[in-house]
Amino acid sequence: MTRSIRIDGCFGCEHRIEDDVLTSARMLPSPTTARHSMSTPRYPSLVIEASTAAGSVALLRAGAVVQSQVVAMGASRDDALFPAIIAVLAAADMVPADLKAIVCGAGPGSFTSLRIAAALAKGLAHAAGCPLYSVPSLLLAAATCEVPGQYLVHADALRDERFALRVVIHDDGSARADGPMTRIAISELDTEASGRRLLVLGEPPGVQDDRTVVAPRASAMLQVDDWWTHGPVSLASWEPVYGRLAEAQVQWEVAHGRGLPAQ
Repeated sequence: MTRSIRIDGCFGCEHRIEDDVLTSARMLPSPTTARHSMSTPRYPSLVIEASTAAGSVALLRAGAVVQSQVVAMGASRDDALFPAIIAVLAAADMVPADLKAIVCGAGPGSFTSLRIAAALAKGLAHAAGCPLYSVPSLLLAAATCEVPGQYLVHADALRDERFALRVVIHDDGSARADGPMTRIAISELDTEASGRRLLVLGEPPGVQDDRTVVAPRASAMLQVDDWWTHGPVSLASWEPVYGRLAEAQVQWEVAHGRGLPAQ
């Protein structure tokens, strides 16, 4: 049985930065411009993505990726996402107050990493007084694919199920979701794909065991169609799609008729 999951809006502080982090941001290649010709916001926008083991941040401005970084994520690791954000901004001679929009990957994915990214995105948007937008992480993963066509990108949802999103990559390189994200049984993948090519979320990206593996990257936001036209999300209520609730929590909520209280 196919179930749709709605994603809203989709579709100061000081921090010491190690010299090598800042240097790596400044040694990035020249800005990457959008492959597609459609208009993109020219104002400075920061994109934060952390649904997999490799988080990333990207600074977009005037239709180009000005700076970007990929960092290792994980519960056992020190926070690398915030230093990367500050380093990327510093390398572009910018501060958070210069930003006009924040975009956060909406998952599904790692609970801890997504929670960190969402908290940073909300905090920066509040401090900068700019809107916060969200985008499905599965779409950011599919947007890294440079071959035009119709795809079904999917990720592990546990219990022999997959999160799935239909995506279209246009000839100009732009990517758009072709419907809502769903959660389906593994056995239903081919039916859900309905002739579309399959992309599986994972790290590292590439061809593995005859599978095309893709990973969400903040810099791929440049290829996402009209992301700003769906409107911003609420700083007070928006949360990423963390995946699925633990079975014990599901049973508790069914028995009590309400959500499990936060600890």
